[in-house]
Amino acid sequence: MFKRFIFWGYPRASWQYDVMVGIILAFIFLTPREWFRDQPRIPKAGHVVMLPAEDGSNVLWVDPELLSGVPEGQRLAKVREILKDRVDRRHAITRVEPIYDSEKEIQGYMAFSKP
Repeated sequence: MFKRFIFWGYPRASWQYDVMVGIILAFIFLTPREWFRDQPRIPKAGHVVMLPAEDGSNVLWVDPELLSGVPEGQRLAKVREILKDRVDRRHAITRVEPIYDSEKEIQGYMAFSKP
């Protein structure tokens, strides 16, 4: 009987088959997440992503949440501060430009650094 259970030796629609399917479904839906260390990922608000660029320079995408409420004249200093806290290498940021969508809403910022 154990061998038939392991190798699914019972025909479909038999009570033994239904019990096996019920046990599998109970395991899937009733097993606590902690057993597998499966936790939902909480996205970090405000990402900084390095993008490929030419001439050895770096271009960084900065999420708009990181610079919300920062006046235009202080964005460069704020980006330098953010990068100092988040990235282990130093970036010599030269300028920060907002990126707009078709409705003139800010989608993010491009920070340019020299090599």
